Amino acid sequence: MRRLLAVMVAAIFALGWTGVAVAQGYPAHPITMIVPFPAGGATDTLARFLGENMRPILGQPIIIENVAGAAGSIGVGRAVRSPADGYTLSIGTSTTHMLTGGLYALSFDLLRDLEPVIEIGSEPLLIVGKKNLPADDLKGLIAWLRANPDKASVGIAGVGATGHLTGISFQKETGTKFQFVPYRGNAPAMQDLLAGQIDFMIEPSSNFKSLVASGSVKPFAITGRTRLSSSPDIPTADEAGLPGFFASLWYGLWVPRDTPKDIVAKLNATLVQVLADPAVKRRLDDLGIQITPLAQQSPEALRAFQKAEAERWWPIIKASNIKAE
Repeated sequence: MRRLLAVMVAAIFALGWTGVAVAQGYPAHPITMIVPFPAGGATDTLARFLGENMRPILGQPIIIENVAGAAGSIGVGRAVRSPADGYTLSIGTSTTHMLTGGLYALSFDLLRDLEPVIEIGSEPLLIVGKKNLPADDLKGLIAWLRANPDKASVGIAGVGATGHLTGISFQKETGTKFQFVPYRGNAPAMQDLLAGQIDFMIEPSSNFKSLVASGSVKPFAITGRTRLSSSPDIPTADEAGLPGFFASLWYGLWVPRDTPKDIVAKLNATLVQVLADPAVKRRLDDLGIQITPLAQQSPEALRAFQKAEAERWWPIIKASNIKAE
């Protein structure tokens, strides 16, 4: 009996110390961060910048692997199928790690097959119109749209993308009707906006930074809870007459399901430290990204937020019968 008890105690201690050993020994070699978009885009730029700042803390380099396709779901799938050992990270956006679950018949479950690490930040969208649009503020835009049902056109960076779904939500909230014109990305849509071929857009705010500064377009409101520090004169939708209208493109980091909790905790603590650096905050401000408040930087907070966002947007996708391109 004593021998059995001694074996059981030894086993318990061994299990208890295993997690500590994993945390102390991790990472022992370079870490791969999968970016589900081509090199050069906003998410890729963010990933490389964060990776460089994580390196001195973790003591290992972060290798960026770009795996694009199917709105990011190919890259996310690669991460899901990777070993759950902390050496494969999955960075992405609300599109790749939430919206695709409503747009595609995925071979994995976004809410179950990845372990959240941290919500990094978010970028509000900007409601912006062509220069000669007969409205000077958000209330005026809504009044004009109501007076001209189905006559206005809004450019979107793809069917089922953040701007498309936010536009559908905007219609429901304001009782307006307008036509969606899909493009292959924001750049060609903005060209048509400047040329007056479409009336307005609702897309991530950083796309319009130079156009707003030059006075080439009319900014009506941002869809964030606070004004942008880079554009303090642009009101929020709340302030401009559409209370409670919030939408954003948000960024997060995940690892494969069943990754040891102590590794998740170490990665989370690393990013919390990185995001607290004033130089990092300045750089993310330049990119138009508002860092997630510290109280919401836990894995549990990202899990709850991701689930809440899916519960908000997936029914809109289903009700609108949106099919992914």
